[in-house]
Amino acid sequence: MEIRHLRTFLAVAEELHFGRAAARLHMAQPPVSQHVQQLEKELGVQLFERNNRSVALTEAGRALLKPAERVLIDVDLARRAAMFGSTGITGRVSIGFAGASSRQALPQITRAVRTGQPGIDLALRGQTYGGAVENQVLAGELDMGFTRLPIRNPGLQWHVFDYERLVIALPEDHPLTQKDQLDVEDLEGEPFVSFPATQGSTVRDATTLVALNAGFTPRIVQEAPDSYTILSLVAAGVGTTVTVSSVQHIELPGLCYRPFSTPVPQLAAVLVWRKNSTNPALQAVLDIARELLPPPTPVPELLLK
Repeated sequence: MEIRHLRTFLAVAEELHFGRAAARLHMAQPPVSQHVQQLEKELGVQLFERNNRSVALTEAGRALLKPAERVLIDVDLARRAAMFGSTGITGRVSIGFAGASSRQALPQITRAVRTGQPGIDLALRGQTYGGAVENQVLAGELDMGFTRLPIRNPGLQWHVFDYERLVIALPEDHPLTQKDQLDVEDLEGEPFVSFPATQGSTVRDATTLVALNAGFTPRIVQEAPDSYTILSLVAAGVGTTVTVSSVQHIELPGLCYRPFSTPVPQLAAVLVWRKNSTNPALQAVLDIARELLPPPTPVPELLLK
């Protein structure tokens, strides 16, 4: 079984199109078909159902996906070990992230790791929200991730790198935009757009907590998977949203932001990892991250402790 055959198999499996897989691999299409046929012949199974209109994985093809991915990851790690083993740490670190809190921090970390520890391969997994990050780090599916406090599992450690204020996003023609600052009570009865309840979003949890402290339950009329989509819906007049100050770089026609006049505690943005991790590559990445992102001071009152 040749590495190039596995690489070709994965490209076709992900694209489900021989032409697109060939373009992605910078190959002509006939060699791509030949690689797949050679792999199928060696394994004695059919990996794809294909006709003139579509390509689909067979059961055997689906079963090969994860093992093939692991082989290619190990090959890449072996290459890095050979190239950088004498000059630095080698290994792979998977990082989960989503939302605004990682927008500035993550590029700083990735650039510094690639410069200072080129033997470390960073696997970045987007759309991984706070609650999911904790569970996946604990399960070993991620090495570290971006989330927010509170973190109550004793098997996790964290590093605070930012405190985020809550702000309100409104359609620009909303009557409340006539005020420079808003009380939380001003939002009672308003329709809200928010993250799905099932994704473990700390921003959604904070929205609910702030509203309950003001004596009402937020009326969520629509959910969306990310801040940009939520703010687009707000700009379109679907509703309002409570979000964090770090998203205010998103400027859309029809959208405006307002701060709270009510004293509202802040959210702590953190990096989280397993206490018992023995991965030296992870420790190297954490050392870089803590140097780049020292804890801000003074510590404010936190909304979710």
